Amino acid sequence: MWAHYEVAYSYTCLRLWIQFRIFNIISQVFVTYEGVAEFIYLGTLISNDNIVQNEIQRRILAGNRTYFAALSLFRNRLLSRATKILLYKTLIRPVVTYGAETWTMTKKEEQALLIFERKIFRKIYDLKYEDGEWKSRTNRELEEISKGENIVKWIQGQRISWLGHLERMEEDRMPKKIFTQELEGTRRRGRLRKGWKEEVERDLQVLGVRRWKELVIDREKWRCIVRQAKDYNGL
Repeated sequence: MWAHYEVAYSYTCLRLWIQFRIFNIISQVFVTYEGVAEFIYLGTLISNDNIVQNEIQRRILAGNRTYFAALSLFRNRLLSRATKILLYKTLIRPVVTYGAETWTMTKKEEQALLIFERKIFRKIYDLKYEDGEWKSRTNRELEEISKGENIVKWIQGQRISWLGHLERMEEDRMPKKIFTQELEGTRRRGRLRKGWKEEVERDLQVLGVRRWKELVIDREKWRCIVRQAKDYNGL
């Protein structure tokens, strides 16, 4: 008899514990969370004003840390300059441009990225001996050495590549829904900031690309446009 009550008591306790756990989980679902001005999601800083300035600064700092972590390679006299440039493009630039496909940049932000890249290039190509003294290489000399290629053009090419990917995407995919959806509400006073799509379309116009929605279907042609953007001097 006592054994029967003991089993029944144990079963009752277990059932009450399960009910408590379920109630506790459900109560956590309806918690009101504190609103924040910014947060990090998948390694990217998301802000309520949709400005990427702070994210770009974070990425530049991350690029600096990556450079100093690989400093022994960049100082190695046995490695050629071409190899060091390849190391920069493989190790450092991807860190700085993580998520850059979605950036809408101002001239100030573009300049900050170019300054960072030139600093790395000056360390790779070192000083030059001219007129009896050692001199730092000028911006024009670095541009000639890199054949006009730079980090800002690379980002612009990546944005064009992402535009093609979005346009070819199925309609039920979440990125496509966000891309095509019209936002409701009233805008702030003052000059309206350019959107991501407007900036990318402007880049395509500078490249002389017309009717891009027709060209995007052909992946090979679109890859050629992306390569052209990364080398084009007018962007």
